[in-house]
Amino acid sequence: MKDQVLRFAGPVELAERAASMLVARVAAVQADPDRIVHICLTGGRIAHRLYEGFGRGIDGSGVDPGRLELWWTDERFTATNDPARHAGVALAMLAGQFALDAARTHPMPAADGVADADAAAATYAKELGDVTFDICLLSIGPEGHVASIFPEHPSFDPEATQTVIGLTESPKGSDDRISLTVPALSRSREVWFLLSGPDKADVAVPAMTGSTDIPAGVVRGAEDTLWFVDSDAASKLPWFRCAL
Repeated sequence: MKDQVLRFAGPVELAERAASMLVARVAAVQADPDRIVHICLTGGRIAHRLYEGFGRGIDGSGVDPGRLELWWTDERFTATNDPARHAGVALAMLAGQFALDAARTHPMPAADGVADADAAAATYAKELGDVTFDICLLSIGPEGHVASIFPEHPSFDPEATQTVIGLTESPKGSDDRISLTVPALSRSREVWFLLSGPDKADVAVPAMTGSTDIPAGVVRGAEDTLWFVDSDAASKLPWFRCAL
């Protein structure tokens, strides 16, 4: 298992590079004609830019959209048509660029179809089963949360036996939420963290150095962990200069 840090001048460059790398990575895995690529999607402004770039980059790349399986890290437990839900935004961006296979697209349950967040979590856990994500995309909150797993909160349990949980008292807003757990995220082959903006500068170092006080310091890919960081988010990271 190894970590790789990629620094970028700004959020546009970060999102464009992450999108092109995602296209290339999916194409490489799909070189095996029997492989379905499982990608776990996240929310956030940089993730949305990434999805736009990924959709544009599909044509002529060798990626077969019919062999993409899409999942989500977390979601608001609100009505399907709530514009704040991650899935609606991501699917609108991707569906405008290529055909999505409904049978391979797995948004988390909405409040207009399931009784409560706990029931929704149980439903999604059953759908997820023992799936291993090839790539899991994760944004990081300024205080170090990932998905809907928050520091100093019951959702943050590195030893959780559940793969999906419901949150009825989220520290972030009043909406109930559904989230994958730390163990579910960490069984991903690769985790790609997306950090952009000055509000992420203070959390970048503890996240990358593995602080056990925050979810972003604990979640890692089983094989690789990539950190996509723009100059503002990386402002407190050390620089290394080499004299040749």
